[in-house]
Amino acid sequence: MNLKIENIKALFNKTFSVVPLEITPISAHGSQRQYYRLENKKENIVCIGAYNEDRKENIAFLDYANQLINKGISVPKIFSSDLDNNIYLLEDLGEETLFDVLQKNNNNSFLPKQVRDIYYKVIEELIKIQVIASKGFDYTNAYPRKAFDRQSIAWDLNYFKYYFIKLSNIPYNEQLLEDDFTRLTNYLLLEPRDYFLYRDFQSRNIMIVDNKPFFIDFQGGRQGALQYDLASLLFDAKANLSNSFRQELLNYYIETLEKYISFNKKDFINHFYAYVYIRIMQAMGSYGYRGYFQGKSHFLKSIPYALNNIKWLEENVELDIDITYLKSLFSSMIKENKFSEIEKEKLKVRISSFSFKRGYPYDATGNGGGFVFDCRAIENPGRYPQYAHLTGKDKEVIAFLDNEKEAKTFFENAYNLVLLNIEAYLKRDFSSLMVCFGCTGGRHRSVYFAEKLSRALIQRTDIEVILIHQEEK
Repeated sequence: MNLKIENIKALFNKTFSVVPLEITPISAHGSQRQYYRLENKKENIVCIGAYNEDRKENIAFLDYANQLINKGISVPKIFSSDLDNNIYLLEDLGEETLFDVLQKNNNNSFLPKQVRDIYYKVIEELIKIQVIASKGFDYTNAYPRKAFDRQSIAWDLNYFKYYFIKLSNIPYNEQLLEDDFTRLTNYLLLEPRDYFLYRDFQSRNIMIVDNKPFFIDFQGGRQGALQYDLASLLFDAKANLSNSFRQELLNYYIETLEKYISFNKKDFINHFYAYVYIRIMQAMGSYGYRGYFQGKSHFLKSIPYALNNIKWLEENVELDIDITYLKSLFSSMIKENKFSEIEKEKLKVRISSFSFKRGYPYDATGNGGGFVFDCRAIENPGRYPQYAHLTGKDKEVIAFLDNEKEAKTFFENAYNLVLLNIEAYLKRDFSSLMVCFGCTGGRHRSVYFAEKLSRALIQRTDIEVILIHQEEK
C-alpha cells in the first residue's frame, strides 16, 4: 500500500487508538484531493481520510471548519490532522449530496415537497453563513485570496477567456471583450463585500444527512458580496432547477435576509443577475479546463446546461450596464452545434481484465465508481499445461470455462449488477462506468469474463463499450 494511505492509517490509529479494518477510496469529483473512508466496525468508528498536496489549502480548510463549527454551521468535524504529511481526518457525512437527491426525485421539473423543503433549509443556512458566521470571521489563512475583489474577478474572467473561449476555438475580439469585462467588474464592485463568500456553493458540495444540509469544500471562502453564493446555488448548471423554482428560492432568500439586514431589493436583484453572469463564466472556465485541458470529457456535459442558463438571462434579464459584446459572444455560443452535440455523449462502459498481482486498473475518469469482480473462485485453466500459453480469448479456454457451472452463475450475477447500474447511470446522465475482472495472472478467467460482458453489451446503441486487457501480450 502506498505511503499516503499508510500515513492516513497511522493518523487513524493515533487518533482513535485502534487500526482501521477497512479503507475504501471515495470519488473526489473534480477535486485534486484524494479521499478514503476508514472503518473499524468492531469499535463502531468511521471517518474520512483526506490527502491534499496543497498545504496552504489544507490549513485554510481546517481553520475554516473549526471557525464555522464554533459559529453553529453544519460542516464536518475535524478529528485530527498531520500537515507535514498533507492529511487529515474528518467526520463521515455519508455519500448523498443535494445533487444526488435532485437526480433521484426530479421528474419532468417537478420536485417533491421533501426536496423543496431541503432547498429552503439550504437557503436559511446560507444566510446564517453569510451574515452570522461572517461576523468576526478570521481570514488570516484565506487561500488563495482574502476577498472577492478586482483581482479575484479578473482571475475568474480570464479563466473563462483562456480555458473556455480559447480552448473551444471561439473567435473573439480581445479588446472589446476586455472592455465589457471592465464594465462588469466595476458594476460588481459597487455591492457591499464584507460577508463570508463560500465560493463554490453548489449541489455537489452540500451533503444531506437525515434531510439536513451539511456543507463541504469551503476552503476557498473569502470576503465578498451576498449575491455570489446565491447565484452559485440557483444557477448550478447540472442541478438544472426550473426557472419558477429559482424565482421561488430567490424570493425566499430576500424575505429571509430582511430579517437580518436592511438592503435595497431592486439594487440587490440587479446585482444578483450580474453575479450570475460571472459565476456561470467561472464555471464554464472550469468545464473547459477539466474537459479540454485535462481530458475529463464528462465535465463538458455541463456546458449545454450553462448555455441554457445564459439563454434564459439573455431573454429575461436586462442589466444596468452595457456588455453588448459579451452578450453577442454568448449568442454565438448558444447557436454552436458543437456545444449542443455534447449532450449526446454516450455513457462509456470501460471493461478491463487485470491481474491482482499487479494491482487494480487505473481509473482515468477520476469518478472512483464501478465494479471489481474477483474471478479467482472459478477453476483456473492456466493451471493446466495445454491452456497455460493461451488466454481467455482462445477457443480452447472459452470452451473450458463455458463448461464450468460456477462460471455461468458468476457471469449472470455480474451481468445483472452491471446492467442495473447502466440503467441507473443513463437516467442520471452519468458519463462513465468502470467494470473490472481480476484473476491471478490476468490472462485467462478475467479476459474470458471481460470479453463475454463486452459481447453482451456491444450491441446497445445508448452506450459506448471500451475493452482493455491489462495483461494482454
